[in-house]
Amino acid sequence: MRKIALVAAASAAALSLAACSEATEESAEDTVEGAMADTEANAEAAGDEVAETAAEVDAATDNAEAEMEAEVVEEMNEAE
Repeated sequence: MRKIALVAAASAAALSLAACSEATEESAEDTVEGAMADTEANAEAAGDEVAETAAEVDAATDNAEAEMEAEVVEEMNEAE
């Protein structure tokens, strides 16, 4: 009788461990999926920031070029 009770208790423990393991696995999958979504959103935001900064640098370079050209033309006119 004791052996049957021990086997039943061991079986119950094994089943609860398997159920717990399945729930843990599902939870881990949800966590990974959430992390992937966060990473994708952050990468997209970083890409947008890089593009915006590149546009600002391009505009500043164009502005500096125009200013330098105007100064050169002005100096050439003064030298004549």
